[in-house]
Amino acid sequence: MIAEKSLVLFKNRPAVVAEKADKLAISLPGGESLKVREKDVELLHPGPAGKVEAIEKASPEGDAAGAWELLEGTEVPLAELAELAFGEFTPETAWAAWRLVQDGLRFSGTPAAVRAKPAAEVAAEEAKRGEKAREGAEREAFLERLAKGAVKLPDDARRLQDVEALALGKTDKSKTMKDAGKAETPVEAHKLLLSVGYWKEDVNPYPSRNGKTLASAKEPIPQPPAEERLDLTGLRSFAIDNAWSSDPDDAVSLDGDVLWVHVADPAASVLPDDPRDIEARGLGETLYLPEGSFRMLAEDSLPLFALGLSETSPALSFRIVLDENAEIKDVDIRKTIVRVERLTYGQADQQASDPALAPLFALADKLYARRLAAGAVVIELPETHMKVEAGEVTIEPIESYRAADMVREFMLIAGNAAARWAIRNRLPFPFVAQEVGDLPAQPLPGLAGSYQLRRCMRPRRLSAAPGAHAGLGLSEYTQVTSPLRRYTDLVAHQQIRAFLDGRQPQTSEEVLARIAAGEAAAQAAVMAERESRRHWTMVMLSRMKDSRWDAVVVDRKGGRAIVLIPDLAIEASVAMKEDAALNDAIAVAVSSVKIPELEANFVVV
Repeated sequence: MIAEKSLVLFKNRPAVVAEKADKLAISLPGGESLKVREKDVELLHPGPAGKVEAIEKASPEGDAAGAWELLEGTEVPLAELAELAFGEFTPETAWAAWRLVQDGLRFSGTPAAVRAKPAAEVAAEEAKRGEKAREGAEREAFLERLAKGAVKLPDDARRLQDVEALALGKTDKSKTMKDAGKAETPVEAHKLLLSVGYWKEDVNPYPSRNGKTLASAKEPIPQPPAEERLDLTGLRSFAIDNAWSSDPDDAVSLDGDVLWVHVADPAASVLPDDPRDIEARGLGETLYLPEGSFRMLAEDSLPLFALGLSETSPALSFRIVLDENAEIKDVDIRKTIVRVERLTYGQADQQASDPALAPLFALADKLYARRLAAGAVVIELPETHMKVEAGEVTIEPIESYRAADMVREFMLIAGNAAARWAIRNRLPFPFVAQEVGDLPAQPLPGLAGSYQLRRCMRPRRLSAAPGAHAGLGLSEYTQVTSPLRRYTDLVAHQQIRAFLDGRQPQTSEEVLARIAAGEAAAQAAVMAERESRRHWTMVMLSRMKDSRWDAVVVDRKGGRAIVLIPDLAIEASVAMKEDAALNDAIAVAVSSVKIPELEANFVVV
């Protein structure tokens, strides 16, 4: 039984019983009083106990180690432990004895039955605590070195792993950053890793931050099935692209008034919801980084389906009949076999008078005029090709080619025609639409005008319902020309092939669910590409302090201007004299670069 003035244990704290009735009135350290049930406490000493604060603070002298040696391997009441360890059993020594139990090094159990641990357990616990103490001391020394920016590598590398995980976007917490008094953000983690030399400036964290791995899809692609295909190998078909392109997935040919747009046919082997489709959906699109390309479909898909890599290639071909004004009269889609010639844009421009190419250039001009008449918004901003090899960055402006404009028009008309075909056949399909914001009545000329128009554009919209793509000047539109590198195009091809084969296509709801998942992954890839390009630009500029660049003024904001630097394809804000006009050519110099912040500052020179 518990009497008044007893010392009891309540939730691992000492308490003195002040009054006993239906419930016990207890006093806790700090002046707190509670009424509790008797079963909620354990008796430590029958009393009489004095003030609980004095008991808690008491530090009676004793020999805990000697008591343990006498009791090792046995079980005794708390009173016996108190007497052996402190020479007497009082409220103060009872609490001190219980603290030995709470400590857990030599003793465990309850006030009624305290167990003296065997020597092996004590030795193991002592070793564990010693290691923890050493680790704590070493960590304190590490944090001191970190504060001074003088960490010891590689010895300290393991203590920076949580910082690296934060910088790579693999976690949103870092004990090291917190202990160092720094913000737990990827940018701050990146700064710290650079400052101590754990990372070099050329570490690119942005694919990882966006959930991307630097690896192509792994699921092997089966050979295309044996099936009837229309033989178009007699037509001269051209796959025209940049010189660095390695995955040609579209080609064009002209047969009288019929335009053929041939597209790679991986949907012949990649079926909805099979392992290859699921993997492609998770990637969203091929990831094009300055370091290399990481493909949405396994590398073995290229020799099977990329156009022009083999003597002949299977294709899904869009047969588009046009009138004299380049308006679509009829559309048909066929499974074909084609023979494709590969050309770079430069080669195509040089061969523009070739009898097989000249009509294609002329038709593309008509298609462009048709879109302009329909209100297409033309935005021409500088682009660059960036490459990184062995940490060295090269950035080259992308030249303007007539052939690039030609190919663009044929890819757009194929998307326009495919959308009409899907609507005509009531086929659930991933359509692409875009609204245009408030355009200026009279756009500015030059780069300033393109910069002005770009700010008016609204994001495109993927939907199972067709809609106008105002930015392109097309009444309906979809994307079907890149099924090797864009998941939504692959879904469109799967729907087309299901219709052509007489199989049940997926429903609108199924199509929407799949393109939504693919588009989310694709947006992450776009962000990884954009931030990676910015990162490598910053790396290059950090190695070119005070370098000078030609720039063009495209906007004014008070005493500052927004300039475009064509050779880098980036914009920057600079302090500018009031007399500088839009589209003025100026020179700027790099004044500072902050790689983790993706920030470069320029000054007018």
